[in-house]
Formats: sequence, structure tokens, C-alpha cells
Amino acid sequence: MMLSKYGQKESSAWSGSCGPPNNSARPRLARELLRGSCRPGQLVLLSEIASEYQLEESSVLEVFGEFQSLGMLTLSGKSTAIIHNPNPKEMQEVFEVCAALEEIAGRAAAPALKGNTGKLQRELDIMRSAVRDLNLDCYAEHDVRFHRSILQTAENDVLLRVWDALAFDLRIRATIEKVTKNLVEVVESHQPIVDALQRGQGREAGLLLRNHIETFLEFLKKSESDSGAHRAIRNDLESAKDVQNAFFPQKAIAIPGLTCATFYKPVQSIGGDYYDFFPLGPDRWGMAIGDVSGKGIGAALLMASLQASLKARALHPHSDLAELIGDVNRLVHESSPIHFFASLFYAEYQPSMGILRYVNAGHNPPIVLRWSEGQCKVFTLETEGTPVGLMEDTEYTSESFQLETGDVLAAYTDGITETENPGEDMWGQERLKNLLCGSRGKTPQQIIRQILDELSVFAKTKPQRDDMTLLVAHVRNDR
Repeated sequence: MMLSKYGQKESSAWSGSCGPPNNSARPRLARELLRGSCRPGQLVLLSEIASEYQLEESSVLEVFGEFQSLGMLTLSGKSTAIIHNPNPKEMQEVFEVCAALEEIAGRAAAPALKGNTGKLQRELDIMRSAVRDLNLDCYAEHDVRFHRSILQTAENDVLLRVWDALAFDLRIRATIEKVTKNLVEVVESHQPIVDALQRGQGREAGLLLRNHIETFLEFLKKSESDSGAHRAIRNDLESAKDVQNAFFPQKAIAIPGLTCATFYKPVQSIGGDYYDFFPLGPDRWGMAIGDVSGKGIGAALLMASLQASLKARALHPHSDLAELIGDVNRLVHESSPIHFFASLFYAEYQPSMGILRYVNAGHNPPIVLRWSEGQCKVFTLETEGTPVGLMEDTEYTSESFQLETGDVLAAYTDGITETENPGEDMWGQERLKNLLCGSRGKTPQQIIRQILDELSVFAKTKPQRDDMTLLVAHVRNDR
């Protein structure tokens, strides 16, 4: 079990002031647990967590030991842990205690910080920048530094020991996501604290610190009450996610003469990307990849309709792929709301001959790589035709491509090539082609991993904006 597929890659790009990726393991793990990514009673393997977060298992065990002390899980030996329901009441009580601690610390630290709050102001400025970038890990890191700096300046070992014993730094990092919509107000409530300490006004600074923590707690309580109202919806979404997963191939893909690997990650719980492989006869396989307009439940419903229509038509005897996709287009158009449509690449592969017949209905053209005499030749699989469901009477054309031993076929949705970096540049098809040309000798799974790693480096802190699907096949010589 992995807390979030490729979660490390999504959130590992930190600005220089926020520390290296592995330093974020504690807050990211805590956030995953507290927001309910794991079901209560679920058993998790520490080895899988270590692999996902790129940590040593001993480090994961140490972190989980802290979580156990907070009642978030129970360790079972050194290899597994059982997840518990987060206790909102206990969390709230800790924040109330810390509000009192920080009031005392603010009063005590004021004389030493009078005219000397440059460090606190820098932490606040970084927090503001993190809020603008929606970088919650970075925000939490510097929020913790802000409060701990005041406690250390107060030179009260008792306050600091209690703060550490309550793992308040971990609680800040773990709960920050729950108050995201109020984060601008939260971050700006630090400025009056800095101003009061700059003037050496201990009583005012202490009260402002207490008010800051109590305000955060109120936002947290509201978030907990809202989450109760949305729990049923989340359960329904989880059920819908399970149903949608059943649409994808459930077994390892075993097409004669091909080694295949796939990757799928929706931007929401469920999505509108689609891929499928299915046998059509003793020497014929259907292969499809598509991308439905929109996201979420609506896109998933149209995806299910598209898959059912395509499979129903493909399993009946036919000789003309263009006509088949034309029929699918009419079925989808009739059963879909206005403005819903889907790009689709559909192919039928004959292993004994190595022939791939295909229709491209407005989809990103799959790429075929062929290495010969030290050069990489790139072929794109394109035909004429609009996305299915867009117009009722669209004419499609079909083409054939002769695959050869050693060829690599890569199909994808635009969530891959349209991944953006913080400067809003897109990764693009050319980068994909260049990467694929350098993948000679790699397995399909290794190629997918390389693409995802490159996307992670390129995107940095930019969040995923679209569903992402990859399909990679290598032609073997045992057809």
C-alpha cells in the first residue's frame, strides 16, 4: 500500500529556503494520515512507505514512532503499522495548551527581540511566498521556525520541552492543509506579532500569539465540522473510484510479442482518461487510449460510456476500423450532454504479422521509436477525424503501421505533454520524443519511470492539472 502514488515526486521540489525533499517526509506523512488517505484499521508496510518517500526504513520507523505517540497509528513490530482515526478533540486540546505556552513565550522574548526581529520577518516573508505558490510544506516549515524561534529566545526550557513533548511542530505541519482556504488570514496574523516584538511590547505580543493560535484552532474546528458533512460524499467518491478502476485491465497485459506497461493518475479521485487492451480473436488484439473532456465524475461517466460503446462494436465482426469508430462516435454523441467529447486512439494489432491498424480520433498521436544504424527514427500515428461525441456525422480514416522487432510504441494523454513548470512553460511533445529516443534498451516500465521522473523535475512545485496516462509497448522477437 502506498499513501499516494508517486507522492514523493509530486511534492519534492522545494525552494532553496525550504530544505531538501527528504526533510519533508514527516509533515507529508502526517498530512496523508490526518486527511484520511488511509482507512482506519488499514495495515501499511513500512518498506513501501520508505520506497515512496525515498527514505531508509529505519527513518520511517523513527517517524512512525512519533505518530504512534500521537495516537495516529500502532506499530506492529518493525515492518507494519495499523492506522487509527485521527482524534480531533485531542488535537484541539493540544492547540489550546500551546496557545497558553506561546503567550508566555511572547512576553518573555520581547525584551531580547526589541529592534531585532529581522529573522522573524524573513520567516514571515517566506510564508507569504509559500501561500502564493500553494506550497503547504514550505509554509509549514517556516511557520514552525517562526514559533520555535520565539520559544528559544524566551530561554524557558520548560516551555520548549512541553512544546516538543506535544509534538506541536508536527501538528502544525499535519493540520495546515485543513485550513488552506483561510491560509492568507492565518499568515497575515503573524505580522502584528512581529511588530509588537519589534517594539518590545511583551504583553501585546503574548496576547497576539495566543490569539493567532486560537484563530488557527477555530479554523481547524470549522474544517472538522465541514469534513463531517462531506464524509458521505467522500465515501461515494471512493466507491466511484473503485468502480472506475474495474474498467481498467485487471491483469498483467499479455499480448503475444509485446511487453507492455501502463501508468494512470487522475487529477481528482476519479478522472476521464481511459486505456484498454482486449482480445478480439486468436491473432488480434484491441488497444485503446482516450481522454474525455472535463474532469471528475462527469468525465468518468462519459469514459465508461465510451468504453462500453467501443468494446461492444469492436467485439462484433468488422473489417473497417473507420466505420467502427464512426459508429462509436454516433453512440457517444447520442448519449452524452452537449460539450462532452473524447479524443480516442484505437488500434487493432495482429501479432503474427506485426501489423497495427489504427484510427486516431483527435488524440495526441502515439509515437513509434525505431533504432537503426545508430539513429532513432520517430513515427507518429495520425489520421483524420475529430474527437468522438463532438459532432454526430464525422468521417474517420484508418491507417496501418508495420511494427518491427525492437520498436517501442508510446501512447499518452495530454496531461503528460501539457505538464507545466512554475513559469507556465509546457513540457511538450519534443521533450517526450527526445527522452524516448534516449531510451533504447530500457523496459517499458523503466521508460515510464524515466518520463515521470523528468516530469517531476520539470514541474517543480507546480501541481498536476490534468489526468495523466501512459502506455508503452516493446516489440519482442518471439511473435
